[in-house]
Amino acid sequence: MSHVLVNVAWPYANGPRHIGHVAGFGVPSDVYARYERMKGNDVLMVSGTDEHGTPILVEAEKEGLTAQELANRYNRVIAKDLCDLGLSYDLFTRTTTGNHEHVVQELFKQCLQNGYIYKGTQKVAISPSTGRTLPDRYIEGECPICHADGARGDQCDACGNELDPDELINPVSKINGETRASRRPNTSSSTCRRSPRRTSRGSRPARAGAPTSSTSPSACSRKSSPAPSRATSTGASPYRWRDGSTIRTRSCTCGSTP
Repeated sequence: MSHVLVNVAWPYANGPRHIGHVAGFGVPSDVYARYERMKGNDVLMVSGTDEHGTPILVEAEKEGLTAQELANRYNRVIAKDLCDLGLSYDLFTRTTTGNHEHVVQELFKQCLQNGYIYKGTQKVAISPSTGRTLPDRYIEGECPICHADGARGDQCDACGNELDPDELINPVSKINGETRASRRPNTSSSTCRRSPRRTSRGSRPARAGAPTSSTSPSACSRKSSPAPSRATSTGASPYRWRDGSTIRTRSCTCGSTP
C-alpha cells in the first residue's frame, strides 16, 4: 500500500465558485483520489480557501465588509457547495488558521535557507487612489510581443508568452481604470520572487485559467468512497506518516485562482 497526497488548488474566498471552477480543480483531483483509494492506497486529499490577497480586499470594499467578514462568508458558501457535490476531501481548511500560517512560514524559511528562493527587489504597480499593490492579473494592456489588446500583467493569452506588468504597452488597472501614471517602483525586498526570466522568449502554451475551489473543514464525508474520512479540524496538523515511509505526492494542476 502506498501513501498518496493529493494537493488540490486553493480557491479565493472572494465569491462563490461556479461549475467551471469545479471542473478545473475539483473534479480531476477527486477522480484521481477515488481511483487511488480503489487501488487500496492510503489517500490524503487536502485543500481549503485562500483568504489573503488583493481579490479579497477589492471584493470586501465593494460589499462594505472587512476582509475577514467576506472570507468567513464565502468559506462557508464554497465549503457547502463542494460538499454537496460529494467531493471527497479529507481536510478542507483556511489560510487564516494559525496552523496554516506556521507551516507555510516554516516551509518558506527552509526554502530560503537552502537557496531555492532569494531576496531581491522588483517593480510593482500601485494604485495612487488606494495605495494598494495591484496583482499582475489586475493590469491589462497591449502585448509588447504580438501587440494583442487585453494582455494581462502575467501573460498574453494571444501568443502565450509570460510577461511582467511593466512590459505592457499602455497598461490600465482593471479595478478603476487608472493608467501608467499610477505605477511606481516598490523597493522593498521580497523572499518570494519568481526565478529570473529566461533570456529568450519562446512561444509557450498559455496557463490554464480555471480558478480553484474547495470545501469547508470537516464538512465532507466521503459519500461514495469506502475509506473513512480522516482529520476534519481546521487546526489539524498536515504532517502525516512520520514512520519513515515514502510519501508519494501528486498536485492537482488546475491553473491559477480566479
